[in-house]
Amino acid sequence: MSVRDDRYDVAVVGVGGMGSATAYHLADRGLDVVGLERYDIPHSQGSSHGITRIIRRAYYEHPSYVPLIERAYDLWDDLADETGREVIHRTGSIDAGPVDNDVFAGSKRSCEEHDIPHEVLTGAEVNERFPGYELPEEYRAVYQEDGGFIVPEQAIIAHTEAAQARGAEIRARERVEDWAETNDGGVRVRTDRGVYVADALVLAAGAWNYKLADALDGLAVPERQALAWFQPESPATFAPEEFPVWNLSVPEGRFYGFPVHDVPGFKLGKYHHRDEEVDPDDFDREPNRADEAILRDVTEKYFPEAAGPTMSLATCMFTNSPDEHFILDTLPDHPQVAVGAGFSGHGFKFASVIGEILADLVVDGESDLPLDMFSLDRFE
Repeated sequence: MSVRDDRYDVAVVGVGGMGSATAYHLADRGLDVVGLERYDIPHSQGSSHGITRIIRRAYYEHPSYVPLIERAYDLWDDLADETGREVIHRTGSIDAGPVDNDVFAGSKRSCEEHDIPHEVLTGAEVNERFPGYELPEEYRAVYQEDGGFIVPEQAIIAHTEAAQARGAEIRARERVEDWAETNDGGVRVRTDRGVYVADALVLAAGAWNYKLADALDGLAVPERQALAWFQPESPATFAPEEFPVWNLSVPEGRFYGFPVHDVPGFKLGKYHHRDEEVDPDDFDREPNRADEAILRDVTEKYFPEAAGPTMSLATCMFTNSPDEHFILDTLPDHPQVAVGAGFSGHGFKFASVIGEILADLVVDGESDLPLDMFSLDRFE
């Protein structure tokens, strides 16, 4: 097994949504970076695929996310301007549910606390303004005009190419086996192709992170997810310029979805689809009829004009933390190792700023953005 003669400033494990952004921000600072990805760039084996990912300023999960999402928007726009790739599309966003539900109430609270322009609509008003929705009339929704979606594959390509343009070395089809601290406080990373030595390490391996850091065992748990694309009766009704992205809390669970984009079909998924914790190296990746039925039933009830023939089904993974908030920190016994983990199904929209944060942590040991609620020691 070959040992690289060069010593890098930083090695990044995983070149998906978070890792590609991290490699870019590190290289942008003039650092020597190597990015190591076990699959293709981009690929469909983990959590950074699926053609569209929601982005929204109205953040019901917790108001503390709002400063991060504001920065993420700026960085996505900068990336699009630099690369010419359409990584972000603004369609507006709907967060809806019963009036006392967290999806609506939390979204409204975050908008009020951070002075985010928004409208509060009844279910009936949503249905009238945006044909295609058929929400219960008594539901309430927050509409925010800057919501939309990120194209994950294009985002990864853009970050990767921008990192390479700044001198980063990106290597795909190379699986990291393990890593260890060196005698001088650096790290030695062993892959199935060779050994790399660096001053610091970033673990951005998604569902595989817990296999690379004992501190994440039980704190970054992979879960199988499923997605469906159904063909609408009138695709124009569900076009991006007519149909906002959405989050919806209903008796059947919490669901999310998108307008038609790039491929045929109205796309939706369910948070914690069937509550299946999995080993990312050994689970059923093939979607099945039970997966489809869960998503079709909700489409027929709340978006009936979209419930046409099935166009596509897919699986992916969430990696959940116990409180479903992110883990952005350095390892307790290895301050030269930063981790981005536990994104719990709502992380990709933040990838642009998470890359910046992980670069901050591994270089400076801290970030100017508020990270207290994302620290590892909150689980002690």
